[in-house]
Amino acid sequence: MIIYTSSTEDINPENLQGFFVGWPNPPSTQTFLKILKQSHEVVLAVDEATDNVVGFINAISDGILSAYIPLLEVLPEYKGRGIGSELVRRMLRKLDGLYMIDLVCDQELQAFYTKIGLKPGFAMMIRNFKKQSGK
Repeated sequence: MIIYTSSTEDINPENLQGFFVGWPNPPSTQTFLKILKQSHEVVLAVDEATDNVVGFINAISDGILSAYIPLLEVLPEYKGRGIGSELVRRMLRKLDGLYMIDLVCDQELQAFYTKIGLKPGFAMMIRNFKKQSGK
């Protein structure tokens, strides 16, 4: 059974294995835990049988006007179960009332987010892959 929580209190690096698939310089599990703990909001999907995090979403925000959702990921073996959609829905409820909630995604992911109520837009970005690990 998958449970959803916004608490990182009982999460440790050992519960965060297997994320950032395909990243050339993924953050360590210790850095990943710091990302979660220092986010404005977080929602975790936890496999109750193992206590491992199997999906997550985080948001950074000023808490007044705007929020940005930088990361959403579900472990490959848990995909197709609606976990990603549920994570987004829960995060959007947490951020309800803000003027703008933005995220940037690859074009092939736009249909997923559109089904949940987000609208396509334009973005500008810089990607410094040397700093991708968070070090």
